[in-house]
Amino acid sequence: MQTFAEIEEYIREHYKVVHAEPFMLAVDVKVGEEGRSQDIFLAELKNSDDRRVLRLETNVAPLGEYDAEKCLRVNLMLRVGYLAVGDLDGMPFIKLCHNLTYDLLNPSSLGYFINHLALLGDSIEDTLTGGEDLF
Repeated sequence: MQTFAEIEEYIREHYKVVHAEPFMLAVDVKVGEEGRSQDIFLAELKNSDDRRVLRLETNVAPLGEYDAEKCLRVNLMLRVGYLAVGDLDGMPFIKLCHNLTYDLLNPSSLGYFINHLALLGDSIEDTLTGGEDLF
């Protein structure tokens, strides 16, 4: 997969697209057996050396009263992805993100990372929100 168009073709064949813009897609991924789902956003970014990177991210909880130090400690334990803070409608939210360079992308790895982030993001969301399925 060398272009966002190839990624988009794969995504549309395998996932339910809930939002689309040029170089950005959002998919709804079913997780678990309780009818939960997690939205995963995919966007093309460029590194400072002009290499294209695919960013995957999902919102997990409003930042609210969560301690940034605890989030950073969780980052240390994550083997795939990292926690970050981004805004959603002007409110800070904790996000789970992962970046993949295009040269490492293939259908199998892309599917793995989408599904892994959806499961992990939903698990973190479930823990932080007391079982709510916000995203």
